[in-house]
Amino acid sequence: MSARQVFINLAVQDLQKSMEFYTALGFINNPQFSDDTGKCMVWSESIYVMLLSHEKFQSFIDKPLADTKSGVAGLFSLALDSVDEVNRIMDNGLKAGGIEPTEMKDYGFMQQRTIEDFDGHTWELFFMDMTKLPTE
Repeated sequence: MSARQVFINLAVQDLQKSMEFYTALGFINNPQFSDDTGKCMVWSESIYVMLLSHEKFQSFIDKPLADTKSGVAGLFSLALDSVDEVNRIMDNGLKAGGIEPTEMKDYGFMQQRTIEDFDGHTWELFFMDMTKLPTE
């Protein structure tokens, strides 16, 4: 079986500003799949975020667009290699205009921070140390 890919489609108000924010988090723009209505942002060989103008996003759906500034439509989580990487990416995202709605959570085996983009899309950045995972 070939590697499966995940495309997360997000409706955003300002494509350029959002692209800069996701670039600060470590995503890379793929211009081959980007235009003035959407930007393809690559996290890995199999994970992509499509930043779409509200008009473009609305063309794919029949329901009203959710207000992600006042409600949460989904939580997107990125597993990272260390707490330092979590903090570095979080700091870059905050400098790029993101907000941290809650304090860091430490579950012993997992440390997690939350960042929201300009449109309120919520991302969990976490590091999980499997050697500290409770056995019971």
